[in-house]
Amino acid sequence: MKTKFKIIIGLLFFSLTTFAQKDQVKILKKIYAKEIITDADLVDYKKNATKYGDVAIEEEDKVYSEFYKSILPILEINALGANVTTMQKANFINMETISDLSSGLNGTLDFEKKTGKKLYTDKINETIRNFKPIFWEYVVVLDGQKKYKEVSQAAYLIYQLDKKDLERLYIAAEYALRAKEYDKSIQYYNELNALKYTGESTTYIAKSKVNDEYNAFSSLAERDIAVKIGTHTDPKIEKTPSRTGSIYKNIVESYIAKNDIPGAKKAIVDARLTNPDDTSLILTEANLYLKTEDFDTYKKLITEVLAKNPNDADLFFNLGVISSKSKDGQAEAEKNYLKAIQIDPKYRNAYINLAVLKLEGETKLLDQMNKLGTSPADSKKYDVLKAKREGLYKSALPYLEKAEELFTGDADIKSTLLNVYNALDMTEKAKALKAKK
Repeated sequence: MKTKFKIIIGLLFFSLTTFAQKDQVKILKKIYAKEIITDADLVDYKKNATKYGDVAIEEEDKVYSEFYKSILPILEINALGANVTTMQKANFINMETISDLSSGLNGTLDFEKKTGKKLYTDKINETIRNFKPIFWEYVVVLDGQKKYKEVSQAAYLIYQLDKKDLERLYIAAEYALRAKEYDKSIQYYNELNALKYTGESTTYIAKSKVNDEYNAFSSLAERDIAVKIGTHTDPKIEKTPSRTGSIYKNIVESYIAKNDIPGAKKAIVDARLTNPDDTSLILTEANLYLKTEDFDTYKKLITEVLAKNPNDADLFFNLGVISSKSKDGQAEAEKNYLKAIQIDPKYRNAYINLAVLKLEGETKLLDQMNKLGTSPADSKKYDVLKAKREGLYKSALPYLEKAEELFTGDADIKSTLLNVYNALDMTEKAKALKAKK
């Protein structure tokens, strides 16, 4: 009898729980479906959503319980009416809101896809379409506050809500790198590569006669119709180049920042295999070897890039810097700096580095001069060393004067040139330079 009694009590409890669940779900469904939601509805909704979650045992109940909880901020915004302001909406949108929605809505979509019972699928997709711009406004605010880690997190959550929107995943990766969240940036960039994202796109635009602003059209045909009927003029095509090279570059940079050189080298090998002719990837590989001070490999790779792009002043400048570090590389460094100036006559750092190159050895000469005594023999040696030192100054002078002419007001250039003038006893030129503003 006792056993039967326990079973009856258990069945009764189960029946009461099931009945309560059904009653809670009925109330939640009713409020969710309303076009106009009152404050009283929200109180009722919160109370029943909590109760439903407390007694949810079956998978279906757990899924829908999370759905009803996650959708609450959307209902709260809708309850503010048609004239709700952006500021009012922002009060309900934060990282937790977006995270809960991403989890709750995606969980429901996955469950309904698995069971074939599409109770809320269409409504969820509509909600995502309508509210994604509002979520993105929150991301823009975070960006304005320079909260790059949070921007990355929020962008990734929004991508989770709409996995067709790979731009959000790309932004999540970019901001993870900015925030020095290197593991995340590698994860997101690799996810983009796995999805064969390039970022390459073509946009069809034309100028509206209403406000003289350019509007984008979904297709070439749609834009041409607008031009034909006279609502728009000045049709154009805007192309966004592929981001593949920069994605691989940033993966490598993330590994380097983690001080994971083997990981960086593997990543660049994979990148070069995928895009063997991408010069930006060759440059990335070159910079990797530069960081590891493998200057020979660096020069080899830069030379490879220059064969494809012989008018890149920066590359010649970089080669100059590397050459100047080797024991007998001064002549090669000078040649590369001059080539950079030939390509870009206003290449400030090339002029400065040429002057520095010419002045190399000046400290050694000065030390030797200071060690000499006052004997006739030492005096002769002093004069020889002094002449050599003046020769260094005179060889650097044309580059410093040209730099000062091009970049008048540059404090570093002016100071260095004044020192050279004084060393060469060029008093008048020193006075004139000092008088310059």
